[in-house]
Amino acid sequence: VQLQASGGGLVQPGGSLRLSCAASGSISGIDLMCWYRQAPGKQRELVAATTSAGTTDYVDSVKGRFTISRDNAKNTMYLQMTSLKPEDTAVYYCNIVSMLQSYWGQGTLVTVSS
Repeated sequence: VQLQASGGGLVQPGGSLRLSCAASGSISGIDLMCWYRQAPGKQRELVAATTSAGTTDYVDSVKGRFTISRDNAKNTMYLQMTSLKPEDTAVYYCNIVSMLQSYWGQGTLVTVSS
């Protein structure tokens, strides 16, 4: 299984970005799709998650600004990020859990700066 993340880049404070993560390979159903991020000098943190049932959850710092979604037919998930702040600067990683196995994407850098 391979995960390909894309969509990162440089954006000004208050701007928006949409991250994508496409899963390929032999996947027998994806139970959980998540976005994590790791800022310089900090631990990786869970930003958003969505289950196969469609439930979602977010870390408090992004609630109301970020939206996680998934396209089951394409085995793809998205993270729509709005009202971006400098503290959102980090490498964003996608992660899926399928059949109790966890898979990670390579990370995509998001930089929020004027």
